[in-house]
Amino acid sequence: MHLGLFILGTGSHVAGWRYPGAIKSFQDLAAIQEIARTAERGRFDLIFMGDNLYADPGAHPSYTLRLEPLTMMAALAVTTSRIGLGATASTTYGDPFSVARAFASLDHVSRGRAAWNAVTTANPVSGANFGIEHPGHAARYERAEEFIEVVTRLWDGWADDALVADRASGLYIDPCKIRSIDHVGRHFKVKGPLNIGRTPQGRPVVLQAGGSGPGQALAARTADVVFSVTQDLDEAKAAYASVKARLAAHGRTADELTILPGVMPVVGRTDREARDKLGVLQGFLDATNGLQLLSDRLGQDMTAYDLDGPVPDLPQTQGSQAFAQAILAKARREGMSLRDLYNLNSAARGHWVLCGSPVTIADTLERWFTERAADGFNVMPPYFHEGFEDFVDLVVPELQQRGLFRHEYDGETLRDHLGLRRPERT
Repeated sequence: MHLGLFILGTGSHVAGWRYPGAIKSFQDLAAIQEIARTAERGRFDLIFMGDNLYADPGAHPSYTLRLEPLTMMAALAVTTSRIGLGATASTTYGDPFSVARAFASLDHVSRGRAAWNAVTTANPVSGANFGIEHPGHAARYERAEEFIEVVTRLWDGWADDALVADRASGLYIDPCKIRSIDHVGRHFKVKGPLNIGRTPQGRPVVLQAGGSGPGQALAARTADVVFSVTQDLDEAKAAYASVKARLAAHGRTADELTILPGVMPVVGRTDREARDKLGVLQGFLDATNGLQLLSDRLGQDMTAYDLDGPVPDLPQTQGSQAFAQAILAKARREGMSLRDLYNLNSAARGHWVLCGSPVTIADTLERWFTERAADGFNVMPPYFHEGFEDFVDLVVPELQQRGLFRHEYDGETLRDHLGLRRPERT
């Protein structure tokens, strides 16, 4: 089983920062370094940081006020030694040369622990900060296909032994072992090569989170790890099978792609204690912060609807379709009111909430893992530090005792942790 930490400094619960003793800033590097040390002590595969490109005081605190992901991961690279470091960079609002160079640098700085979360950026508000109109869903994925292709080719521009540094001959770089890519496409024109050598992992690990049809297709062709959104075991199994089945068309095997559903675990020493903790967190919610988050997830203003009425039929938007589909499907299955739905979404921003004792949580994770709904989990603590330490100190030992999770790291790089081969230069 693989475990990633989705790091939000104020916790994944929208009101996690209000929990007694919780940290309340995602700009406190000392606190973030402590979180990273805890994750490494728990032998997690990687730390992963999402991102957004606008500030909204009504949104989740850690999405409105935060450090830039690559800067933060570079800082963590020098205060950790084994855990993978994943940062988000947009394919809609970035450029391939800069992204390829930055993540190659992080891989060198961390000695082979870098991962790029390639996102298309769902929220249309972002476009205003770049002076462009936000592209539609299909257009964003078309651009992302070309973007990732260019980045990969740039990473492959240098041979492993291109740096010669022969003092006797005076040859520093073998010009025969670096190459331009001379890419000319619909969206990008990039000559290359990068001005940085081939990285310790060959290429940094590529992460993605798309759950729509285009998202699954992109992941099957280009991703090493997929972060999925789910609320139901059967749906998770179907999504897992769907993505894995797409791999063969690209000459890939099932073990070349790791699928990690997001889960917010609320851990207590007993089931009752865990429910009490969740009750405290849910008690901090109000219609304002809950409906703001729900509107963001569903891509439309939900304030006009009756909170105690049924969940309305809503059209598909150009935003994040996987989140909307997952939570709306659960609402229909369980006959939720709109208030029920906003409570669910506020707890973990549309992700799965798992509440219970270490044994209860381990039982559930084991079932999902053994029934092929997941290769592991992207853990999203409701608050820090206690909300994460409870998982590391109570749930991880339970998983280790069952033979489901490592006791020690077996390798040095993130690819080692994930069981992924070092790719050949193409």
